[in-house]
Amino acid sequence: MPLYQVIALSIVQGVTELLPISSSGHLFLTSWLLGWQDEGLAFDIALHLGTLFAVIVYFFRDWLQVIAQGFGVSFGTDEHLKQNPRLLWMLAAASLPIGLLGLKFKDAAETSLRSPWVIGTMLIAVGLLMWLGEKRGSRAKNMGQVTWLDALLIGIGQSLAIIPGTSRSGITMTTALFRNLDRAAAARFSFLLSTPAVAAAGLKAVYDAVKTEGASALLTQELFIGIALSGVTGWAVIAFLMRYLQRSSLMPFIWYRIGFGILVIALAVFRA
Repeated sequence: MPLYQVIALSIVQGVTELLPISSSGHLFLTSWLLGWQDEGLAFDIALHLGTLFAVIVYFFRDWLQVIAQGFGVSFGTDEHLKQNPRLLWMLAAASLPIGLLGLKFKDAAETSLRSPWVIGTMLIAVGLLMWLGEKRGSRAKNMGQVTWLDALLIGIGQSLAIIPGTSRSGITMTTALFRNLDRAAAARFSFLLSTPAVAAAGLKAVYDAVKTEGASALLTQELFIGIALSGVTGWAVIAFLMRYLQRSSLMPFIWYRIGFGILVIALAVFRA
């Protein structure tokens, strides 16, 4: 794979995986429009590992506090997390739906569902749901007030992320808004929830890649560049988004999703 393709796809992944705008849609459209061949399973793994590391590094202190409190150990200084000592087990329970559906529909998500029609439709549909969440949610809850029902419903929402064009962060933040979390808490819970799901999917993908292509397929310069670039870009995007949501709404992302979805469908029509 040419170096410019590696750099372009790594940056696209780092930006779009963590903003609520769908990385699968952008990666697919980038390669589709430019006529690039599929980057392959190993490189796809590298991109997702990069953004996973970005989330772990940014929320490292949160995870330490959440894990410690889950086992009854008083640790950390975040007051909202202190109010919710069962958060670890809520996140574990909320991760089950995507684990079950991911195993069942993984092949379809990577083949028949990976089309511009599906991607464009989901970009628009989730954008409209996000708009409703912005309008209907009271934004009265912080992380300390997340309930078991909140967590489970957000987890069910995350399971829809197996459909290309949905956006994991987009659908989980939207569900959190409907459950009346404030925007910053919605994003924070979304990123924490994504960690076990992406880690599990990444480990399964690594196993599959080693099984089919051998361990050497994961030890290339392109993969290390992909991990580093998507990770650094992803960390910067999280930092930006968490600051942005403390004072602003999701409306720019909503309009972007809808416009981008219309563009994807229009391109599919004209290129059919």
